[in-house]
Amino acid sequence: MVYRDLRSFLTKLEDAGQLVRIKDSILPEPTIREIGRAATDLPNGPAVIMDNIKGMKGMQVALNVHGSWANCALMMGLDKNTTVRDQFFTFLDAWDKYPGEIKNIDSAKAPCHEVVIKDNINLFESIPLFRINKWDAACFLSKACVVTKDPDDPDNFDTQNVGTYRMQVLGKDTVCIQALGFHDIARHITHAEEQNKPLPIAICLGNDPVLTFMASTPINYDLSEYKYAAAINGIPMELTKALNSNLDIPANAEYVLEGEILPRVRVPEGPFGEFPGSYSGMRLQSIFKVKTITHRKNPIFENLFMGRPWTEIDYLMGLNTCVPLYKQLKETMPEVVAVNAMYQHGLTAIIATSNRFGGYAKSVAFRLASTPHGISYCKNIILVDADVDPFNLEEVMWSLSVRVRADKDVIVIPNTPGMPLDPTSFPAGMGNKFIIDATQPTAPDGLLRDTRLIDNPDSKGFEKIIADLQAAAQKK
Repeated sequence: MVYRDLRSFLTKLEDAGQLVRIKDSILPEPTIREIGRAATDLPNGPAVIMDNIKGMKGMQVALNVHGSWANCALMMGLDKNTTVRDQFFTFLDAWDKYPGEIKNIDSAKAPCHEVVIKDNINLFESIPLFRINKWDAACFLSKACVVTKDPDDPDNFDTQNVGTYRMQVLGKDTVCIQALGFHDIARHITHAEEQNKPLPIAICLGNDPVLTFMASTPINYDLSEYKYAAAINGIPMELTKALNSNLDIPANAEYVLEGEILPRVRVPEGPFGEFPGSYSGMRLQSIFKVKTITHRKNPIFENLFMGRPWTEIDYLMGLNTCVPLYKQLKETMPEVVAVNAMYQHGLTAIIATSNRFGGYAKSVAFRLASTPHGISYCKNIILVDADVDPFNLEEVMWSLSVRVRADKDVIVIPNTPGMPLDPTSFPAGMGNKFIIDATQPTAPDGLLRDTRLIDNPDSKGFEKIIADLQAAAQKK
């Protein structure tokens, strides 16, 4: 299964029973966020489309498109009941197919350019905007693919960045964007400001699910999100040129907002209900002016509901945080078996690894803490043995319960880089690393007293038999 755009994926979700449509008339606030909360709280929560929103005649909103493991499995062409562990290894296999192919579409024929608005720009009239959480400072765009190029390397396709950043709508043609120091877009803004020049930007809303997935993935600066999306999706990524710049944009996006980030201008941004489940404070951030809006006919505005975890963002940033960290560890530490960094973009990470010699697992944690993403995000690091499934929290808790020696296996490293949106980061951007080594000690480390672990009997043959008997019993 491959998806050229958001619409084809929504069709697949609907066919699989993973999409619902709300036809009743609803208020933008608080109803849309109530619906977003409800959808993500359901087991295998569906995507939701709303097209009868008061004051937004003819407009439609999509929420929770990535908001369950069932939806993520369908995105990767898997059965919707595929386990998270199997999804991890499927994504890992697809990751190694990089780079995928790029297909250029003539700008005049690109679906994203079916409707062009250049005069009297008014975001509130063109897009069904709403506040995601009650105390947000304004309406935010939370699920866009934001495209910029490096002004110091404008002809390098691979350093063109496609990222996901929160954006606060300040006015009818003015938007504020959060660009933190470790974000790739911050490098582009810095290079533009060194030349005192505006930075062209394209905000692409409503994209194919794999591109959205990759836009929130922490990959190396000189690797292309477009080529990764093509490799994972299994078909060429269809791109076209922006109307006002040399940016490459997804040809099948629902909306594209083209504009320029103003150099050396900062304005207050926030607060905003963020992925840790708390409101961020106010910070000074860059702004951009929207010069052109283009969209498909009958466009679908896709946005991301974020609240107290788990919400859609946790599914969206789950596996695509795990796999890059795994690949970076595996380069120099082949003993690493799997990485579960699904919790709040890796603020907590669980690594399964063989403990090659005494203290080795702790070195794996130090390596994780020095990766580009782990430096700021991975603050709670748990090590388990290779025979423990890091995606099975019951097995992880067993390891913590029977293999941790508090005096030897718990380490706190103070004054390390932190994630500013983490409410424990103080001052914002500084924190501590917490390491728990729950692996079996290896010589020359002192061994645990001699105990024998219980081997599981081969029970696979009876699992289906018992499940079928249970299902038959429930029908009576």
